[in-house]
This record gives sequence, structure tokens and C-alpha cells, in this order.
Amino acid sequence: MASALLLDLLSASHVWQLCQWAAWLCGLFLLFTAVRLYLKQRELVASFRDFPGPKCHWLYGNAHEFRQDGKDLDRVVEYSKQFQSGYPMWLGNFFASFIVYDPNYAKAILARQDPKDNFAYRFITEWIGKGLLVLSGPKWFQHRRLLTPGFHYDVLKPYVGLMSDCANVMLGKWERLVSEKDSVELFHHVSLMTLDTIMKCAFSYQSNCQNSSENAYIKAVYELSYLVDHRFRVFPYHNDFIYYISPHGFRFRNALKTAHQHTAKVIKQRKESLKHEKELEKIQKKRHLDFLDILLCAKDENGHGLSDEDLRAEVDTFMFEGHDTTASGVSWILYCMAKYPEHQKLCREEIREVLGDRDTVQWEDLGKLSYTTMCIKETMRLYPPVPGVARQLAQPITFYDGRSLPKDTVVLLSFYALNRSPSVWKDPEVFDPLRFSPENTSDRHSHAFLPFSAGPRNCIGQNFAMNEMKVATALTLKRFQLSLVPDTEPIRVPQIVLRSTNGIHVTLKKIQ
Repeated sequence: MASALLLDLLSASHVWQLCQWAAWLCGLFLLFTAVRLYLKQRELVASFRDFPGPKCHWLYGNAHEFRQDGKDLDRVVEYSKQFQSGYPMWLGNFFASFIVYDPNYAKAILARQDPKDNFAYRFITEWIGKGLLVLSGPKWFQHRRLLTPGFHYDVLKPYVGLMSDCANVMLGKWERLVSEKDSVELFHHVSLMTLDTIMKCAFSYQSNCQNSSENAYIKAVYELSYLVDHRFRVFPYHNDFIYYISPHGFRFRNALKTAHQHTAKVIKQRKESLKHEKELEKIQKKRHLDFLDILLCAKDENGHGLSDEDLRAEVDTFMFEGHDTTASGVSWILYCMAKYPEHQKLCREEIREVLGDRDTVQWEDLGKLSYTTMCIKETMRLYPPVPGVARQLAQPITFYDGRSLPKDTVVLLSFYALNRSPSVWKDPEVFDPLRFSPENTSDRHSHAFLPFSAGPRNCIGQNFAMNEMKVATALTLKRFQLSLVPDTEPIRVPQIVLRSTNGIHVTLKKIQ
């Protein structure tokens, strides 16, 4: 019995020692973490020593100022008026990005091959994969070179007819809606139209998405865009495990499943069609292939095609980018036409002169819509479909004014703030399409207006997008007179693309 008691005491003593060691290890780990975070914070402060910025909260940094209340973008603009060229924006005390809105700074950054910021883009990678949007290095160059022929003007020419057809389907729906109510919410209808367009043009997929009562993919894109932006703003959700077990993580996985099922269906159908000899012969006779056919027929020097992962990543990327950014652009253009009726009138006169009695736009018409194009560009200045892009500096950079940023700095180029900078634009809040007349653009800085970014990583589909915006705007204004709905001012939010939390509503009146 005594020996048993002794063993118990020794065992208890052993357990106590283990607990002490565990406590010491936990203490050392916490101390090491605290020191590491302190050093990181001091390093970040040193990185921005030449750049004053807004006052930071001791805990939140500047994060608490951005509440997704429709004024976040305006806060960035207000700060841009206080601090020259750029300033640090802190999320807490241990992470900061550098906000840029100076055309000279933008030119220096976009001329380089710095990768997309992994922190900002990693939350979207699970959705669109590692396609052209997020790739960097040799693989990005390989995919860019591979896909560039898919946007040759010989490929884009026949797309104009398909764009007209898709736009007319939307306008036909609006004619029926006008008999029931005066106004429509633009973004939903335009999103269906641009999705229909990209599927028919780039993926040879005959979609009926505009005429179906519900479209699961469009709803999934809305959900994913909101959830990606929400996750970025909620610090605990940056941890993969916490996000996985959270209600928002559950919603994300459900929406992700729907989006991936849609793109898988498109790929599968095109693969099946290529098994038929006639379809294969038709492709082989083409001088320039469509986007999806390029991906399916691509071979490297060893005769190997793209992996299934790479194929789906590019399809997911262009399915989203090819419709959602353009939907944002078209929606805000029609909103501006409703808001500024004097410019709407001038556009309509030009469109009638170019199109005559036709209800379709032809390739040759696009270059003749000069005033309409200026209105489109002025809208993209005030309401850029992509409000900003992020880079992570692979090497230090020194700007024209002698100030520098070190390697690994996360840089956010705010196109929204750049486009509203009084040092770049006269009366920047005024809607003035003549800013983009030939006589007014000759002396402008090359990087003052960047609707499709610039440099080697500029938007590969910019001509496709501009053509679609011209077609949709021309056919809409030819058929309808647009005006604003009272008390429905859009609440602008950057959710990957520029959206409105309360929709974009306009009143439609059929032109006889």
C-alpha cells in the first residue's frame, strides 16, 4: 500500500512537471509570436516612413472606417486629397497595404511583372482557380500567349452580331416589363445578357439563360462576390479552418458548387461536340479559334494539352470576368444616360444616324459611334467596373519623386481615386464626355485613365468588352428613353467589381 502511494505521488509529481513544461512552452511560443508581430509591425512602419497617412486606431488601424455603407470608396478619395500620390492603409496593426492614385506611380508599378497580391486574391482563387487573372511568372506568360489569338479582331468581328442578338433578347423582355411597370433594376437583366453573350461568343454554348425564370449561376456569382469581399473584411475569416466551419463558409461552398457545375457543363458539352467529325473539321478550317476551342486544342512542345485544372481555371476566370465586369460597365453607362438626359439625347441622335432603321449593330458601326464612346469612357472614369487592382512587389521600387517602397509591399492601385483626383482631372465629379475628345486626350498622362489596367498585365478582353458596351448602349438608347427613379440613388460598393447594394434602377419609356 505504501509503495502504491509512493507511485501515485511520483506520478502526480511527473504530471505536475509536464504541466509546468507545457506552460513554459506556451509562454515561450506566445512571447515568440508577440516579438515576431512587433518586429513585423516595426518593419511595416519603416516601409512607409516617407508616406504619411490617415491616423490609425491602436487596435483596428483604419479597418473600422470601412463599413461597407456605400461611402468606402469616397473615403479613399477624401484621403487621396490629403496625401500626395499614396498612403498606407492599416488593417489592424500588423498588416498594411499602400494605396496608389498617382498616374506616375501607377505607370511605374504596372510596367513591372510583379505578381498579384496573394493576400488579396487568395480568397477568390478557390472560385476561379489559378487562371490568367492570378497567375504570375512563366506560366502566366504561357497562358497569355496562348489565349491572345482568341481576341484577334477577325475573331471579334462576327461576335458583334451575337452581341446584338443577346442585347435584343434583353430589350424584348424590357418591352414586356414596361407594360406592367415603369422601372427595371438594370444589373440583374444586364448580367444575364452579358452571360448569354460570353457563353455564345467565347464558349460556343447556346444558352437560354435570359428566358429562364431563374439563373443559378448568376445568383452564385452575386453570392460569391459578396462573400469574397466579406471574408477579406472580417479578420478571423482569414483563417481557413475558422471560415470553413462558419455559416459564411457554408454559403461559400454551396455557391461555389453551383458555379463550378455550370462551367463543368459548358466544358463537357464542347468536348462532346468536338468528337463529331463535322464540328472538328469546322474548327480546323478556322483561321482563328474561339476562346474555349483554343484551350481544348492547345498543345505544348511535348504534345501535351492543358491539364483539367488549368482548363477549368481559365474557363471559370473568363466566365466570371467576361460577363460580370461588362455587366457592371453597361449598367453604370445606362444609369449615367438616365442621369444626364442631355447626353442621352446626343447619343441617341448619333445612334439613329449610324444605324438607321436597323435593330442590329454591325462591325463597321462601332467606329462611327464617337460621342457614344466618349460617354462610355466618361462613365467608366466615374464608375470603373474594376475599382482597383493589387500587386505584391517582387523587388523594391523607387518612384519619380525619390520615395521608395521595399520588396513584398502590397500595393493597391485605386482606379476609382485616380479617376476622381483633382490633380489629374478638372472638375472630376462633373460628367463631361468631351474629356475624351481627340483634342482633349493628346496631352493627358498615359496612365491617367486605366479602365482595363495597363502594361503587360492589362485586360486581354478589353476590345471584346468595349464592343459589347457599345452594342448594348446603342440598341438600348435606340429603343428606350431612360430616366432616373426618384429616391433610388445607387449605393456603390466594391465587391470585386463595382456594384450597388440597392440595385441600379431606371425608368424606361418605349420610343415609338
